[in-house]
Amino acid sequence: MTDVLQIDDEKRVLKQYYGGVQMDSPNGGFLMVLGIRPGEGGTAVCLLECSVSSLRYRIVIPKATKTERRKVKDVLDAGDDPDCPRHGPGTRLVRAGKNFVCNSCGVAYARA
Repeated sequence: MTDVLQIDDEKRVLKQYYGGVQMDSPNGGFLMVLGIRPGEGGTAVCLLECSVSSLRYRIVIPKATKTERRKVKDVLDAGDDPDCPRHGPGTRLVRAGKNFVCNSCGVAYARA
C-alpha cells in the first residue's frame, strides 16, 4: 500500500467536510472520502483520495469537546434523538455499543 500523506490545512478541509461541500485537494481537483476509522483517545481518522492525482491523504477528526458532549447529553435526557453537533440537523447519532456515534465523522459524543 502506498504512503498516506498529511494535509497541511486540516481545519479548512474539516470545515468543508462538516458542511457537506466538496473538499478541495492540494493537487487540484477534489478529495473523495474512502473511509473513516476510530483513532486514539476518542479521535477518528478520515482517509481521502485526490480525484486528479489519486494520492491518498488522511486527516484526524478531533474528539468531541465537553460542550458537544453536554449538548448531546441534554438532548438524550429530554428523550429526543440527537443530531451530530458538527454535521448539524439531518445527521443522527447512532448507538454503537455503549456510545452514541456519528456515522459520518466517527466521533463518539455520549455514552448510553
